[in-house]
Amino acid sequence: MKSLLAGAAIALAGMTGAVMADGHANYPERPIMMMVSYGAGGATDFQARIVTMTAGNEDALGMPIAIINKPGAGGRVGWNWLAGQAEADGYTLGAYNIPHFIAQSIKGGVQYSRDSFEPIANWGADPAVLVVGADSAFNTLEDVVSFAKENPGKLTTSGAGLFVGHHIAALQMEKAGDMKMAYIPTKGGGAAAMKAVIAGDVMAGINNLSDAFRAREAGNVKILAVADLERNAFLPDVPTMMEAGLDVDNSSVNFRGVMVPKGTPQGIIDKLAETVPTMFENSRVAGKMKAGGSPMHVMTRDEVLDMWAAREETLKELLAGL
Repeated sequence: MKSLLAGAAIALAGMTGAVMADGHANYPERPIMMMVSYGAGGATDFQARIVTMTAGNEDALGMPIAIINKPGAGGRVGWNWLAGQAEADGYTLGAYNIPHFIAQSIKGGVQYSRDSFEPIANWGADPAVLVVGADSAFNTLEDVVSFAKENPGKLTTSGAGLFVGHHIAALQMEKAGDMKMAYIPTKGGGAAAMKAVIAGDVMAGINNLSDAFRAREAGNVKILAVADLERNAFLPDVPTMMEAGLDVDNSSVNFRGVMVPKGTPQGIIDKLAETVPTMFENSRVAGKMKAGGSPMHVMTRDEVLDMWAAREETLKELLAGL
């Protein structure tokens, strides 16, 4: 028995030494950075700062997470950087947006694919909504559809970029309504797209529910419809597009979460995958997200892996038909 115990102790010591040599046992040993592919003030940036605010707590990672913004080209600038230039050492995380980066990789012209990244956990699911300025003559989705049908290509509509959730919702609307809109991708993400609606630079916008919720609370916009399968608890008075007569499903719902570049050591991925979902479930985080009109949907790494794969298949079929 003593020899068995001694052997086990030696083996355990060897394993511990190997982990320590890789530097995983004490991870993280310095602050962490998380890249957001959209500008400051937009929904992804706003939510990323909330869900990471407890990272420095002892019952979390014990080190703070700092947000850096690398906006441009509907997220392409940031995700190209994360896939091709960022260190895969666990100290550079990225916020992901689905369907955005998967749809962009399907359409091509980018340096990343689903296999370029490793998911950690999902924090939210933000449906696309149709918005107009507070003083717009449009009061319903039917009003917008009627105008677009009668004036092909004249309905200017802002969104956060090409082949992001906003754009996918616009393409679905055009197909379902047999109409043509003038979709205008704005620089700066959802925040800039919302400003274009409020300023009257465009006639309508397709944006995140969370951005639109805050803008409606400020009295700046009207929200006419939600691109989802059912009404949202934050907007119980707003119909789905299906209710309003357009066959638009939930393919454009914006899932947000944390990922790391491919090649990040598995020990670090495992540590993050174990800890990050508990950060999202913190009561302070949940309260701030609710106050900001930001729907939460926490998923583990395994659940996100399944979601990414399923969304990729859906998007390949969807984009081929639009």
